[in-house]
Amino acid sequence: MKILITGVGGPTPRSFAIALKKHSATKNLTLIGTDINPLAIGLYQNDLFDETVLVPGALHQDYWPTIERLIKEKQIDAAVILPELEVMEWSKRKETRDLPCKVLLPDYSMAELLVDKSKMTDVLDGLDITPPSVTFNRNLTNFDEVFDKLGSGFWVRSTSGTSGLGSLKVDDLQSLKNWIQINPNVGQFIASKFLPGRNLACKMLYFNGKLLRTACGERVNYIMAKVAPSGITGNTSFGRLLNEPELVKEAKRAMDHLFEHTKADQHGFFTVDFKEDENGKPYITEINVRHVAFTQVFAEAGANFAADTLRLLMDDADFDHQYQMYEFEKDLIFLRDVDSLPILMKESQLKQKL
Repeated sequence: MKILITGVGGPTPRSFAIALKKHSATKNLTLIGTDINPLAIGLYQNDLFDETVLVPGALHQDYWPTIERLIKEKQIDAAVILPELEVMEWSKRKETRDLPCKVLLPDYSMAELLVDKSKMTDVLDGLDITPPSVTFNRNLTNFDEVFDKLGSGFWVRSTSGTSGLGSLKVDDLQSLKNWIQINPNVGQFIASKFLPGRNLACKMLYFNGKLLRTACGERVNYIMAKVAPSGITGNTSFGRLLNEPELVKEAKRAMDHLFEHTKADQHGFFTVDFKEDENGKPYITEINVRHVAFTQVFAEAGANFAADTLRLLMDDADFDHQYQMYEFEKDLIFLRDVDSLPILMKESQLKQKL
């Protein structure tokens, strides 16, 4: 089986590949990676990818001719599209033309909505599942509406993008103005009530109109957190694997509403991010249209969404299509860092000071 994985300079595609190579029962896998950056480390990880190719960016005129030629020449069976911009391009093409190989992607209407946190928040308004929020342009001069609705001590971030782009807890007007100025590439911001509780993620795998697999985790600390004023870099350094059926119910309630609103098919892989308030009530902060960087940790713990995805795409007759929430051993955590494979262990095994 030959699988194309795009964006291998990023941690998520490499994590997906590791989940397949190290934690999947599927044999005879050939993984072919692509990236747009010649400095992308994944292009040179020969132990992980059997072959890698430098390609144009997703918006470049040569992108599709290059990808189509690559898929034809290498006889690719399925593609795993992970950078957000490429997800958008492939989903858009799916609306009007056949895709060059099998791939698990959401409908474009759903992807377009979810990449814009402001639009997603507006659609979910009324379900009491998103925090009070205000969206504003970087050129705004009067912030009375923001402070009147949210008070001081709110969370501000970019309405689009990943890895905590433009994120900061703001306590006063001057701090907000300063933050806008030092983020010149952010055009639209969304300010939301600050939520001090747990940072949770619910992974959801839909296929042909049905929710098939879910699993939950908690992000506690982030890699290189000190370099970001918000402390959030998008890559978890310490996290927990959780059994949270009530969180899954909330995620499904939101997704059902979004599918209905967009008229999209219930199809694709999504990561629903929650933050809890001071009372432990979870609110959705964003929904990713793809896997996230600790995919391999879930796989090592028995929730191999990467393998599930391929089995579904390749019509594996032995795949159980009954819904399953993956459950983990209690007290299970993971540790991650730059240039190191994650460690899965019990939290009770963490070392104590002498």
